[in-house]
Amino acid sequence: MTVVLHDLLPTELRRAWAVDGTCPDLDLYSLFRARLVADPHRTAVLDAKGALCYTALDRRVRSLAAGLQSLGIGPGDVVGVQLPNGRDAVMADLALAALGAVALPFPVGRGVMESECLLRRSEAVAVIAATRHRDHHHAADFVQLRPALPHLRQVIAVGADAPGGAVPLRTLSRTAPGPFLPARPRADDPARILVSSGSEAEPKMVAYSHNALAGGRGNFLASLIPDATPPRCLFLVPLASAFGSNGTAVTLARHGGTLVLLEHFTPEAALDAIRSHRPTHVFGVPTMVRMMLSSLDPDHEPLPAPTAIVLGGAALDETTAADAARAFGCSVVNLYGSADGVNCHTGLATTVPPQDASGLVAGRPDPMVTDIRITDPATHEPLPAGDVGEIESRGPMSPMCYVGAPELDARYRAPDGWVRTGDLGVIDEAGLLRVVGRLKDIVIRGGANISPAEVERGLTSHPDIRDVVCVGVPDALMGERLASCIVARAGRTVDLASVGRHLTTLGVERRKHPERLLLLEEVPLNPAGKPDRAALRTMVRASMGDCSQ
Repeated sequence: MTVVLHDLLPTELRRAWAVDGTCPDLDLYSLFRARLVADPHRTAVLDAKGALCYTALDRRVRSLAAGLQSLGIGPGDVVGVQLPNGRDAVMADLALAALGAVALPFPVGRGVMESECLLRRSEAVAVIAATRHRDHHHAADFVQLRPALPHLRQVIAVGADAPGGAVPLRTLSRTAPGPFLPARPRADDPARILVSSGSEAEPKMVAYSHNALAGGRGNFLASLIPDATPPRCLFLVPLASAFGSNGTAVTLARHGGTLVLLEHFTPEAALDAIRSHRPTHVFGVPTMVRMMLSSLDPDHEPLPAPTAIVLGGAALDETTAADAARAFGCSVVNLYGSADGVNCHTGLATTVPPQDASGLVAGRPDPMVTDIRITDPATHEPLPAGDVGEIESRGPMSPMCYVGAPELDARYRAPDGWVRTGDLGVIDEAGLLRVVGRLKDIVIRGGANISPAEVERGLTSHPDIRDVVCVGVPDALMGERLASCIVARAGRTVDLASVGRHLTTLGVERRKHPERLLLLEEVPLNPAGKPDRAALRTMVRASMGDCSQ
């Protein structure tokens, strides 16, 4: 056991959800084995290497678990995982669960400094990493980092040409699984650490138990499965992201479904996967769907209709939702969620989520997943329906604690277990949640506050704009100015004047209009699959000269 992971939610609440059946009260590997017994030949994973059934996957998982155990990895040990979407990432998830270890996945492409920070603060004893992914050599980087990380004992390399000092995963996977006995941890023990960039100087790490993943997050997906048939889920986002935690733990272990995985997202590959594999659910961010819609031929054959396109990770606008519903022939679900412990979605009752002046509805909080309340940001006292305040969340999916960051526990966790999200929202008289912005995501121009989310919502309805992200950039005179980073529709042009005219017609105050414009071919995505706002700020400053001067 390395870093101490304590549960900040009252024990009686955790136990109550297990007793009443809200949570399955089994560890993830035991849940997976139960699904294997129920349907041993069902396809578990579809990736670039083909199909892998539950029986074949479990054989590889047990071999890998035995190999990891031979390296001294056991219950409570934190193990980093930096792998692209594919069967190796799924095997690592399940093998670590079988050992009672704690998985710390983070997406490929994260820089060395950020990865070092995650491994250091979590006191990870090992890391499983790709030898090469595009231009990155993660396993070799970790071998170089090991002397600076006193807890890191092993680097396990996945792929050809393992660097010296690393253990090849293929060697561990040849370990005979016969004598291996699963650890069977308690369902309320930690199983996975989710990574969130959030608004902190360093990425936040949030510890989740087996029950919180398979129970709370599992109930979220259950609400989107109308007939209880095991789902077939296409993940366009990394399994190593917070959004991707609905993969192995939820799709496989809880619901006995199939994971359809792309090692790297491209709109063409995503569309091909929908045509070839006919997923019931597609998980992505709005920018990905806009790229897919732009890639569709106007006279394309109808696509196989999923049950739902589930979009989260960034604000969803009405235009994208309506276009996606028409193109894919299914409900578009607006998901509001985060690694910090909040989840709310619009469900299957509507094809396109409803919208009002404050943006798309986030849905009705589901106590089987998590309760949500609105509080005064200063006093943390609950506010009445209709008042805007900070969104707080507490329920079966609530995480245990922040990892290696007691200052974050003090800032974001209330004594009775509620999670302070830092998001602003309102719950109306009908019980519907709307998210209106972030407490910290504010551009301050000459002392006046501007919400980038408000301006983005307005510009998504501009007829010439396909995609838009608004960011603040430093300015010597005003402190900050708002910049709009825009992808124009094919054959269209956009300038600041047309942006301003459109916002004026919507009633957006002149002081909130963007003063910088960056035209893009595509919005850059960070390793988690979300718009890369830090990169966009740098690009704006480079295109205009250093705006702080």
